Amino acid sequence: MRTINVQDAKTQLSRLLRDVEAGEEIAIARAGQVVAHLVRAPQPSGRQFGHFEGLVTWSDDAFDPLDGDEAAAFEDGPLDPEFTA
Repeated sequence: MRTINVQDAKTQLSRLLRDVEAGEEIAIARAGQVVAHLVRAPQPSGRQFGHFEGLVTWSDDAFDPLDGDEAAAFEDGPLDPEFTA
């Protein structure tokens, strides 16, 4: 681990960040005492598309239009007549 003083860190920040991106760890010192460590931030893993592929299924008619009674149940109130909000 390389140690650098605060003044040098301020003037060389861009170069230090490139070094950290390359995997180097840098200690920043004030008056000879280390006060901070410059390390690479954890990288986000990103989204994993298709994670549930093959695990979720539905019937062939799942997206067919509702028949008259089913549609009326949604329009006129709850499906369970005993339900009260």
